[in-house]
Amino acid sequence: MFNQPKQYINGAWVDSHSQETIAVINPATEAAFGTIAKGNAQDVEDAVQAANNVYLEFRHSSIDYRKQLLDGIVSEYENRKADLIEAMTLELGTPVTAAENVHYEMGLAHFKAARDALDDFQFQERRGNNVVMKEAIGVAGLITPWNFPTNQTAIKLAGALAAGSTVVLKPSEETPFAAIILAEIFDKVGVPQGVFNLVNGDGMGVGNPLSEHPLVRMVSFTGSGNTGSKIMEKASADFKKVSLELGGKSPFIILDDADLEAAADAAVHKVVDNSGQVCIAGSRTLVPESQKEAFIEQVKAKIQTINVGDPQDSSVNMGPVINEKQFNQVQEFIKIGQAEGATLEFGGEGKPEGLETGYYIKPTVFSNVDNTMTIAQEEIFGPVMSILTYSDLDEAIKIANDTKYGLAGYVYGKDMETLQYVATSLEAGVIEINEAPRSWDLPFGGYKQSGIGREWGDFGIEEFLEVKSISGFFN
Repeated sequence: MFNQPKQYINGAWVDSHSQETIAVINPATEAAFGTIAKGNAQDVEDAVQAANNVYLEFRHSSIDYRKQLLDGIVSEYENRKADLIEAMTLELGTPVTAAENVHYEMGLAHFKAARDALDDFQFQERRGNNVVMKEAIGVAGLITPWNFPTNQTAIKLAGALAAGSTVVLKPSEETPFAAIILAEIFDKVGVPQGVFNLVNGDGMGVGNPLSEHPLVRMVSFTGSGNTGSKIMEKASADFKKVSLELGGKSPFIILDDADLEAAADAAVHKVVDNSGQVCIAGSRTLVPESQKEAFIEQVKAKIQTINVGDPQDSSVNMGPVINEKQFNQVQEFIKIGQAEGATLEFGGEGKPEGLETGYYIKPTVFSNVDNTMTIAQEEIFGPVMSILTYSDLDEAIKIANDTKYGLAGYVYGKDMETLQYVATSLEAGVIEINEAPRSWDLPFGGYKQSGIGREWGDFGIEEFLEVKSISGFFN
């Protein structure tokens, strides 16, 4: 069993004021495998006060010192690789190969990217005898989701530490143990007391009091649009800065000159990776009307090779979804898709054969999807592909942008001029051409209802800074 009934506050593991715990469920077995503290408002108060007590001192810490801290975190993170992989496989149900090659690596990359960004980051700019300064905003409340336990926490923590901001972290109670290991890493490295604080618990007990606390000057949240909207509304009471990374319904546009087999393979992985629990999942697949049938056949051939099963099995490439609630939600979307007239090409309702225990879902493909259908407009957060068709490029772009979201977009084809035209026409913050790998110093964030602000690298550092001008700073 994994057990951590304490909170990490002011550089020490301390008892939670609630004296209550939360069971953490393994989604592959539906059984509890650990417990964490169920924090309350007093735990949040202690953590925020600890962060507030040292925020000026940490704001004035040197860039070299913060580089050393991040270097130490990177080194100890690498030492804890096996522990992080084990925790994520158990708490998220991600296949062990993905836990190692995706989740673990993403967290590591973000700590490295923030450290490297400090080599060139300008916190001061001289203008005559005056100076423009960027300085840490103060205490930041970080609220992270369950779908990427190391990636989402590392993005926020790395940016905040590089900026010189003190933090209180509330990870998801569904996947808390990767964050607990990060706390152990920070403790061993010697992150100063009060600079980093971890309060486990649920949204009502910890998330709400953290986002509303008057000493918290900035809230960085990743999660659902509904929760993000509430955080933004509450933040307006005392004009907190907010950074929100929310949902998506991203288009995957296949051009008429694309290699259909390669495009189908890419499109399938954009909806089944991490069991579809990805905010940038390319869940709306747009294909030329003339190539629809050929593309569907390629998709069927590719998706039936996805091995769904026990995350501990190294041959498995798709595990369960996170919990019963998420399982039921995805099942409901599959029902709605059929009821609204989409054609079920593969998968469907229920669990895959032989996987009665665990929150496993059949990888599912719909064709003949109209962009007004629920499955084309709402974020499903499960392994469900909706195939839409278009007659020309202008229609493809119009369909792609016809959504309340604007987080990501994908374009697949051969003619570079056309690829560039489509990429620059999409209303989204993250665009990928032909599966080109993303550099860790590129900004990440969305348009419209996909959020406010940007993360990753130097853009992630900027989120935790305020701008100050001082006249007569120099003789």
